[in-house]
Amino acid sequence: MTDELELLRRANPVPADGPHFGDGPLDHRAERHLNRLLREETPSRRPLRKAVWGLAATAVVAATVSALLLSGPSTAPAVAAPRPLVVQAGSTPVPLDRLAERARAAAADGAPGLRKGTHVQSWSLGMEDDRPPVTLPEERVVRWRADGSRTELVVATDPRHPGRPVLTDEGGAARRVADGHVLSDRTYPPSWSDAPPESSPPHDPAHLRAYLAEVAHSTSPTTTELLDATAELLDHWTLGPRESAALAGLLADGGHLRPVGRVTDRLGRRGQAYVLDAPGIRRMLIMDPATGAVLGLETTFTTAGPEYGVQAGDVMQYSAWMR
Repeated sequence: MTDELELLRRANPVPADGPHFGDGPLDHRAERHLNRLLREETPSRRPLRKAVWGLAATAVVAATVSALLLSGPSTAPAVAAPRPLVVQAGSTPVPLDRLAERARAAAADGAPGLRKGTHVQSWSLGMEDDRPPVTLPEERVVRWRADGSRTELVVATDPRHPGRPVLTDEGGAARRVADGHVLSDRTYPPSWSDAPPESSPPHDPAHLRAYLAEVAHSTSPTTTELLDATAELLDHWTLGPRESAALAGLLADGGHLRPVGRVTDRLGRRGQAYVLDAPGIRRMLIMDPATGAVLGLETTFTTAGPEYGVQAGDVMQYSAWMR
């Protein structure tokens, strides 16, 4: 029982420094911990899964509304969830170890280096027991200052439909706002934590694996946990070529990500896609074919969940990181 309680604590929807109230959605960190808990296959923890899905469907997921609340009887539904990224027909998959070689070569060119802070566009699926799921698109820019303080700007925007109203959640109620509507603009005091992911990530595969293991709170992280930890890392840091090469190398060493071919991501960038299949979901990692930099990470349902209104092929979460 101790392990289960610790996992639930990590999925805390209201961390002490979090921006949301108790009846609001999870932040990115808590969502990833919750997703990790839901995928846990250890026999002693399996009975916990159903209860956590119930929790995910009520108190700790993004607020949702039905199409009737968001559109009049003569208008089209206001919410259109993104479809899964599609691999280009006939494209040649590039093995991850070959991409890692390209990344190491690119790192020797002296391109812009590691920077603390992030610029990320995300699409997150919100679910609730008695309402259809909706997708909440947001763009977040985090910049750090020399004194250790940081600014965080979050806006509601969907680059797939520039200029069109965007669905968002403010104060526990989903509504439409203008494209580019500022959801939050905060300045945080200095933080001097030296624990990952606050500390600088190393730029060799072995040390980066240990770093991500600490982020994942696991001594021997699975590929799923490494992907979750990678997303958390990229929500804190914009990696340089050496760190990107190290990340490509350690993921290639695992041998669990399957190359599937070329995709165009939701920001119009071309990348190579690598897939990890897990019970009920598919993870797709999109990487720059020349530098090995992570462009995006998509999580898609592969089985329907009628009790939550989700279908096979619905995108649970997608993040696209930019320089």
